[in-house]
Amino acid sequence: MPLAQNPLSVEVELPREDVALITVDGYLDVDTATEFQAHLANQLHHGRRHFLLDLSSVPFMDSSGMNIILRVYQETRKTEGSVHVISPTPAVRRILDLTGVSITVPISESVDEALTRVDEGAGLPQEPGEPSV
Repeated sequence: MPLAQNPLSVEVELPREDVALITVDGYLDVDTATEFQAHLANQLHHGRRHFLLDLSSVPFMDSSGMNIILRVYQETRKTEGSVHVISPTPAVRRILDLTGVSITVPISESVDEALTRVDEGAGLPQEPGEPSV
């Protein structure tokens, strides 16, 4: 089996029991999306509710990567969890903005900022008629 043209590196850290920091390095595309999805599914299986996705070393992401981010977002909503994208590269940020994903999934500039948003419950959709805080 030949090696992927653009291999993906995924590191998982646990800053807290229910928070997974996923650091991605490489192209997040149709060739690497399955590996990325497997890491996220494993963390969901182990009870992580909040996902911090560090995309600062992802030079390119196609719809496969974007769809996985949206799927994990949908899964975390079931457990009142959250997904936060951290420091996306300009090319990835453009994709997130053009597709509207950045409206749904909060984007933070650092891990600390994302953890603060987790603590504050930022990114949780409000029910209609619920006052904003």
